[in-house]
Amino acid sequence: MIGFSDDYPAGFVDPSHSHAQSQLSYSAWGTISIITESSSFVLPPHRAIWIPAGTMHELHCRADVSTYTLYIDPAIGRQPGQCRVFEVSDLVRALIFEVGRFPVGYDIDGREGRIAQLLLDEVERMPGIPSEIAMPRDRRLLRVCRALIDDPADQRNIDDWANVAGMGRRTFTRLFKDQTGAGFAAWRQQVRLMAALSRLALGQPITTVAFDVGYESASAFTAMFHRAFGQPPSAYLSKPGRSGRDGSSIAA
Repeated sequence: MIGFSDDYPAGFVDPSHSHAQSQLSYSAWGTISIITESSSFVLPPHRAIWIPAGTMHELHCRADVSTYTLYIDPAIGRQPGQCRVFEVSDLVRALIFEVGRFPVGYDIDGREGRIAQLLLDEVERMPGIPSEIAMPRDRRLLRVCRALIDDPADQRNIDDWANVAGMGRRTFTRLFKDQTGAGFAAWRQQVRLMAALSRLALGQPITTVAFDVGYESASAFTAMFHRAFGQPPSAYLSKPGRSGRDGSSIAA
């Protein structure tokens, strides 16, 4: 394992690429969108994402972001086989920073190797969070999905989007459900919630966020957010002692 800290400016895009190693990225500040060939993920502050070796992915930062990333030899230990965003316990956070201090060529059978294995074991135990949005394979549907991810407040109805895709409504509805596993309305709802996470992480007022992502009222947004994440938006991004962008309180 080897670790790096990175800061990305607002608007940064890392085009589609893959790594020979598995990747574990922890967001210390800001929210990141990660798009793979089959899904779109949102990584909120103080959470982490696992990306298996060889997975094509692109990175989008709508605001300034600070991350800490570990690259992990896929031959080391038992590793998750799919991308997932997950909660980060105090122990996992401490292990991430400890592994990042390992010297190159550390002894995998010694202390460092045991810590690395403990980190992998703990990552497997961490609960996932609902931050994945399935993406269609069909290029016509993909064009629609990309447009909504770019502007989740777009109020065009399903007939309008079927026209954008060059399909009739019935074909659009059937193909969308077949390729994403969700109806169009439910999929768009998920996109709006994911977009809200990015804005909440910037400290924007809940009412502003609600209207910016397409809700008609703050109460409707709060109710849907609570249903999806199990807590109101005011509490979701609150992590005492972890808000330092420079990483000082995070690595302490």
